[in-house]
Amino acid sequence: MSRFASPLFAQAVHAADAATGAPAPAADTNDADPHKDALIIVPVRSFVLFPGVVMPVTIGRPASIAAAQEAVRQGRPIGLLMQRDPAEDDPTPLSMHRMGVVASILRYVTAQDGGHHLICQGEQRFYVEEFVKEKPFLAARVRRIEEQDVRSPDIEARFVHLQGQASEALQLLPQTPPELIAAVNNAPSPAALSDLVAAYMDATPEQKQDILETIDLPARMDKIARLLAQRIEVLRLSQEISRQTKASLDERQREILLREQMASIQRQLGEGDGKAQEIAELTEAIAKAGMPPEVEEAARKELRRLERMPDAAGEYGMIRTYLDWLIELPWALPDEAPIDIAEARRILDADHFGLEKIKQRIVEYLAVRKLAPRGKAPILCFVGPPGVGKTSLGQSIARAMSRKFVRVSLGGVHDEAEIRGHRRTYVGALPGNIIQAIRKAGARNCVMMLDEIDKMGSGIHGDPASAMLEVLDPEQNGTFRDNYLAVPFDLSRVVFIATANLLDTIPGPLRDRMEIISLAGYTDSEKLQIARRYLVRRQLEANGLTQDQVEIDDDALADVIRGYTREAGVRNLEREIGRALRHVAVRIAEGSASHAHITRADLAELLGPPRFEDEVAMRVSLPGVATGLAWTPVGGDILFIEATKTPGHGKLILTGQLGEVMRESVQAALSLVKSRAADLGIDPETFDKTDIHVHVPAGATPKDGPSAGVAMFVALVSVLTGRLVRNDTAMTGEISLRGLVLPVGGIKEKVVAAARAGLTRVLLPARNRRDYDDIPPDARERLEFVWLERVDDAVAAAFEGKEAAAIATPG
Repeated sequence: MSRFASPLFAQAVHAADAATGAPAPAADTNDADPHKDALIIVPVRSFVLFPGVVMPVTIGRPASIAAAQEAVRQGRPIGLLMQRDPAEDDPTPLSMHRMGVVASILRYVTAQDGGHHLICQGEQRFYVEEFVKEKPFLAARVRRIEEQDVRSPDIEARFVHLQGQASEALQLLPQTPPELIAAVNNAPSPAALSDLVAAYMDATPEQKQDILETIDLPARMDKIARLLAQRIEVLRLSQEISRQTKASLDERQREILLREQMASIQRQLGEGDGKAQEIAELTEAIAKAGMPPEVEEAARKELRRLERMPDAAGEYGMIRTYLDWLIELPWALPDEAPIDIAEARRILDADHFGLEKIKQRIVEYLAVRKLAPRGKAPILCFVGPPGVGKTSLGQSIARAMSRKFVRVSLGGVHDEAEIRGHRRTYVGALPGNIIQAIRKAGARNCVMMLDEIDKMGSGIHGDPASAMLEVLDPEQNGTFRDNYLAVPFDLSRVVFIATANLLDTIPGPLRDRMEIISLAGYTDSEKLQIARRYLVRRQLEANGLTQDQVEIDDDALADVIRGYTREAGVRNLEREIGRALRHVAVRIAEGSASHAHITRADLAELLGPPRFEDEVAMRVSLPGVATGLAWTPVGGDILFIEATKTPGHGKLILTGQLGEVMRESVQAALSLVKSRAADLGIDPETFDKTDIHVHVPAGATPKDGPSAGVAMFVALVSVLTGRLVRNDTAMTGEISLRGLVLPVGGIKEKVVAAARAGLTRVLLPARNRRDYDDIPPDARERLEFVWLERVDDAVAAAFEGKEAAAIATPG
């Protein structure tokens, strides 16, 4: 807002020559100065002093300080001349105006910070005839201009008009100094009033210099009146705005008022309106966004609200952010590249080794999308242990379809708002992860990987798994509504691919919306090929090495797989390869070696002693020990069932952190052994005189499930008959009290674990023959399969030598 006046000495602190901090020169003490009658000149920057006005002047240049000190010493006035260029530090006579004001120095003040200040009173205009001296300060011969006191009706009219304008301006200003009002009202002459108003009026230095140089009094008063009229109009508009927006103001609204006043003043003065330009840009962006009619109508409604709202309003930023989200979302469907099935096969084979059934299912999926691009494709969910390539399969699908790929991590999400977004009424509200991922991808037909969908949880903020039901339902996601957007967004063209480690933690309704594709662990031979084709090359690049600098034998890789990792995937295998390569990188970086060949013998030095022993070596030839097969979240594993008997009273002792189902399985196996004691060659009185202890090693690991029933039965038969169980055989299957062997799950993972452990035979339920095709060919070639209908078949196949047949044959 324009300022007309302020306290006298504060008004012109900015006025003159900025301090430079240079030391003041000694005053010229030459009494025989030939230019003693010349006027001492002090150049000033962007400041004009008028006759009859008292104002402070700050000086700092050596020449100005010397001039002021000399004037004070001799009791002489000074002449204040404004520079044409304020930035010039050493002004010359040619760089200054010719018209200035003779001023007397009322007071010379030296501040504590070393600054020099003058209190000056303007006396008379002067015109420079000739500069006669430049060092150590400027001096000039001048012609003083007398102010004629002419009183004509024309001048009197101007005098009255100007006095009224000045009074009106002072009334419009808040906190006007009373001294200034009195000075205006009691001005002795038109010339004195003109100079007083010009001195305190908010005008540019150039405008004030022009007024100073106007000698003709009527012309000078007209110029002042015109400038003053403009300032009064601005003050009137400001006061009008204040009256209109004054109701119910608090401290927060005060800032809004000031900004609105500034905008109104800018509009009245014809200056640029940034908000109008912003509204125009948003209008154009909405038109180009390609929104559906319903969404575009909502966007334009919010735009109209934004246009009427002050810039500093708290809701202004919220609406602007909301419009930015609507504009930047990809509403229009881009042109889809045709799917090349042959290229898709090549990409899948290049990115992944093995997984033939998985690749075939993906190719089928892509073929259906190619033939029916607008059809409702199923939601694929890759389920398997960590490190088997679930996420990278999604990236390969995106490459095969030539679409953008975006990943949304759902692990640990427990707030429904992270899926559906927050309502805009909340501070810092944002859309949910789904809409954010769409914006990040920049395409409405992207491939979206919903990673770790089984690790979502529920809390006090709702159940995110329930919010995912609409996202993953092809019948509903065409009109998905995010709470933040509050308008429908079509997700039907997004290719959703989910990953999970476990199916048990996924709610039934959500699991029903997805097609489950299981990925089992890799066999040792598959891991060797993956390491050779992908992992070694990737770790060489990560550690700044080349294939010419480091070689790794296949035997060394095989030992790393068997002795240093125990996993279904290959993530830890890649870490161990990286560890070995980093040791080599140190030698190459030090210059002690230029080439390294890693063999089996080098692993102990590079990686330390093997962490895992071969399970075959752990088995001992004692009665009562059987090898079972177990399924874990990270793949299959072998499980030892140990049974022993001691003199007692027929108690059954169970240890090894067995779950309720597994405890019941042991009890069922013991009951089955008791019912067949005569057929198995066991004295029935043994059960009354013997306590049986069943233990499953790795006692710190909880275990549960019915699939160890066959192994429990075989271990009990072994300890009670004294027969040995074959140490090359593992078994799985649930048993019933009728002696039937029932089917179990996880056959593929369990068989792969048996092959990895070096076993050669597996006993499986006969009703699990349907899972045989899912077993990797490498495991099928290394194992002998025995299919069990009844526990008699298990007894016949599990025990060593001819005693097995004798035990299995009744009578």
